[in-house]
Amino acid sequence: MPSAEETSVHQERPAVRPTEQDEIAAAGSELIGGPVGRWARTGTGPLTPVRVMVLVAIGMFALGMVQKLPCYDAAWFQGVNSQYTHACYSDIPHLYVGRGFADGLIPYADRLNGDMEYLEYPVLTGLFMQVASWLTPASDTDTAQLREQMYWMANAGMLMICAVVIVVCVARTHRDRPWDGLLVALAPAFALTATINWDLFAGALTAAAMLMWSRGRAFAFGVLIGLATAAKLYPVLLLGPLLVLCLRAGRTREFGKALTGAVAAWLVVNLPVMLHSPEGWKKFYTFSQERQIDFGSFWLVITQRTGKPIDVGTVNTASVLLMIVLCAGIAGLALGARRRPRFAQLAFLVVAAFILTNKVYSPQYVLWLIPLAALARPRWRDFLIWQACEVMYFLGIWMYLAYTMGGDRHQGLPEDGYQVAIALHLLGTLYLCAVVVRDILMPERDPVRRDGSDDPSGGVLDGAPDTVALGRAVREPGRPEEAGDEAGSAPPAH
Repeated sequence: MPSAEETSVHQERPAVRPTEQDEIAAAGSELIGGPVGRWARTGTGPLTPVRVMVLVAIGMFALGMVQKLPCYDAAWFQGVNSQYTHACYSDIPHLYVGRGFADGLIPYADRLNGDMEYLEYPVLTGLFMQVASWLTPASDTDTAQLREQMYWMANAGMLMICAVVIVVCVARTHRDRPWDGLLVALAPAFALTATINWDLFAGALTAAAMLMWSRGRAFAFGVLIGLATAAKLYPVLLLGPLLVLCLRAGRTREFGKALTGAVAAWLVVNLPVMLHSPEGWKKFYTFSQERQIDFGSFWLVITQRTGKPIDVGTVNTASVLLMIVLCAGIAGLALGARRRPRFAQLAFLVVAAFILTNKVYSPQYVLWLIPLAALARPRWRDFLIWQACEVMYFLGIWMYLAYTMGGDRHQGLPEDGYQVAIALHLLGTLYLCAVVVRDILMPERDPVRRDGSDDPSGGVLDGAPDTVALGRAVREPGRPEEAGDEAGSAPPAH
């Protein structure tokens, strides 16, 4: 670990100004007076970078709520096609009734009416939904529509808190780069998809975990990852790249602490429900296995182009195999790169691989990637290219549903057009993955390392020497690098 003196010096370094390194950020700053001057004092006064980004995040979240206004007023409740033509669909009001919250049913314990026997969400997300129902005001004179509106508002308020947590955590994970959080706060897909489902909750826990790891708190990281996995499955994937990096750096003890915290936290949340209501608890896992090919995935394009369905068991097996192959490739990249990759880079690649190979790629899944993308590749050009593809897909899926659900009117986007939207959606994510891989292979192009940093989000990995690597001599722990040696991870220049 860096010494106390190194840490003190690191904390005193001036914050990186995006307008000095990023031409897109410099051009965008003209809207508010241009780039920060050489002698400007930042980080002082009431409007610190984090506070500015919190205000921006709240403003963007509010704009996302306004975008849902046509549905809030009528479309969610009248069963009409306008929730698709206005691109304002949300699961939240529909599941308030459909999953028994309006009737006071207890998630996982009480059986539901209709196709779903139990709530098909992980335990901690079910608790989030239940708390929102408790916060939903109700009286005997309320109409069903009013109660669904209030339930959506209660959830929106809680999800706004999650959005703020994500922005703050991203801004503070890289100590010298607080303005990277602005990528999250201003992401258009972040605002558009924030209230479709409950994904922001798991995203907030994951972002907090990344912050804890960057501060060297391995057990706290594990606890938060365990809680995040109890809300959504994808956060557990972060343990994979962390294991590989800890093996390369000889920091397996810290990984053990993280793994212990994750398992303990997951069990504390899940075990009571597992023992009390085993059938309700396992619904999420059986639903994930039995779910058919769905929107946004390349599997759907294959079935639509060929006109032949694919057995769900075949898709499950193929998806797992593809994921294993991609993870093996990422592990090989992590061990074979001449300089150890940053944790955020590998975390982004693994989660992106999971989404790309999955049998469903819902529009709100972009919320899983946005915080990781801001840490892995904080460059506005690449980020906005990806976001443009995501916004196009956001519009495409609702226009496609409008076309298929609109009866004889066929108002919206036909099947061929929707396949183009899926292709853009997938290619945008693949593009950002390719840029991150290039940064790993060519670390001199990594914007985070331009100032001499090693891995600001890496915690104990930041500046640690390598003990394991592929295809080259391994430097002994604690041994300084020889002149001209680019094999290991050089300590940060303080």
